[in-house]
Amino acid sequence: MSLSPIEGVALGEPGPAGDESVPGRKEFVGRSPGQLAWVRLRRDRTAMISGGMLVAFLVLALAAPLIELLYGAGPNEQFQQLLDRNGMPLGYVGGISGDHWFGLEPGLGRDIFIRMIYGMRTSLFIAFAAAIITAAIGIAAGTLAGYLGGWVDAAINWVTDLALAMPFLIIALAVMPTVALRFYGQREEASVTFQVAVLITIFAVFGWTSTARLVRGQVIALREREFVEAARASGAGLGHMLFRQLLPNIWAPILVSFSLAVPAYITGEAALSFLGVGITDATPDFGRMIFRSLDYLQTDPAYVFFPGITIFALVLAFNLFGDALRDALDPKSSR
Repeated sequence: MSLSPIEGVALGEPGPAGDESVPGRKEFVGRSPGQLAWVRLRRDRTAMISGGMLVAFLVLALAAPLIELLYGAGPNEQFQQLLDRNGMPLGYVGGISGDHWFGLEPGLGRDIFIRMIYGMRTSLFIAFAAAIITAAIGIAAGTLAGYLGGWVDAAINWVTDLALAMPFLIIALAVMPTVALRFYGQREEASVTFQVAVLITIFAVFGWTSTARLVRGQVIALREREFVEAARASGAGLGHMLFRQLLPNIWAPILVSFSLAVPAYITGEAALSFLGVGITDATPDFGRMIFRSLDYLQTDPAYVFFPGITIFALVLAFNLFGDALRDALDPKSSR
């Protein structure tokens, strides 16, 4: 069977001396495109620093229950005895101390550090879940549209244009409370699981279009290549053509698109929660923390500083790593 441009290609570089019978002769060590991309990535200082930051953030989010146990404070635990009569934290810089590293929330007295750890966990879970779902939908739609063409391509493009024409923010502001009212009524508060599921669904409905168009363009460029024609002539079915011939050759742009979609969903989730249609206040969330901190910008600036700088660093690390990954996967990159 014919091999695709990526499958079976051994890119080489000079290795240690091979045949001792020929003095000075060097053999070439074969490397796959993935291995070459990894070498480029390791040589990129920005990629290593941003990647290290992402690993640290992920470890903190996954280890939130263990951190809570070691830290000695829960995300909803209140320390009213450490507030003054006006509800402001006692001490300096918002009540920062050895027991409360980032201080306390004015009014309720909840620990800011542990709520940020759990808020990071909430944001990363929603962002990764939404990115995985949108990538799956976009890959399926884009591959079918690009390979089959005809009325399938026209129908998928029509749906894509329709999704792109819808204003995301306005529809999200209308859908969230409407769906919650439909299932829970006016007096009962929606559960956290329901809120997270609705947010992921909204992101999935609107977020698959960019991946679909990217994949469609890549597939159109590949479907007339010799290896595709050879596989088609040998009687390969649709599934084999899509998953064995086409998708292995477009994984690089899909991976870059995924890495850049995650920070977009993090900021989108925080924005919706800030506007009051995402995660409710009982669940730790960056958007709700920043919203509550606006009333204390002058009296307790630490309350807005720590959540704001954390979400800024998280999104920046994802974007920098996504850019570095794109450069590493580009065979024409000079890095």
